[in-house]
Amino acid sequence: MEIFSSPLKTEEKQNGHFTNGHAIGNPLVTFGLPDDAKIKMVSHHFAEIMKIIGLDVNKPGLKETPRRIARMYVKDIFKGVNATSQPSITVFEDRHSYNKLVIQKNITVHSICELYFLPMIGKAHVAYISNGKTLGLSKLNRIVEFHSKKPQRQERLTEEIANSVKEALKTQDVVVFIDAAHLSVTMRGVKDASSSTVTSYYGGKFQNEDIKTEFLLAIK
Repeated sequence: MEIFSSPLKTEEKQNGHFTNGHAIGNPLVTFGLPDDAKIKMVSHHFAEIMKIIGLDVNKPGLKETPRRIARMYVKDIFKGVNATSQPSITVFEDRHSYNKLVIQKNITVHSICELYFLPMIGKAHVAYISNGKTLGLSKLNRIVEFHSKKPQRQERLTEEIANSVKEALKTQDVVVFIDAAHLSVTMRGVKDASSSTVTSYYGGKFQNEDIKTEFLLAIK
């Protein structure tokens, strides 16, 4: 069995993602500070935000909050901003010629809406048709996680996941389907706790109605 290692392309290297003919703007910029420096700066500025809101940052329950939030931002929910956090994607030679659907269902999506910095939480379903190469199943989860760990728009997240799978497998036959709830809708504004947002990408053979239907029935 031959094994290939294919790192994900970072957003700095991918110019112009498109959905329905419209570019989805990429918010990332090169900002080469080490994590410790980022945590220190974010902690300072978040403490200032808390003071402006009217909170006493010296109270026992709030004193360490700025640093906790800073560490969470840098080391966890925004770690995808750092290109060094991208996973190494192992690609296997498909010696069984399995040229049918491979589907990874119900991949957990935890991301942050770039408009309000509130969570969007849902599930991603990712599938491809092998053209001679396959991915370890957990690698699809890692691709979804990597692209989720930064301020996002769901449309762009869908495209970025699809682009990474296509790049790793050198195929257009990829589909990504995301169904997520946005706390910017459930916590503020209309406060609709029952709605969710669905985005999808159908590439290559998945534009064939029969194959698309097979995928949709499989993920239900």
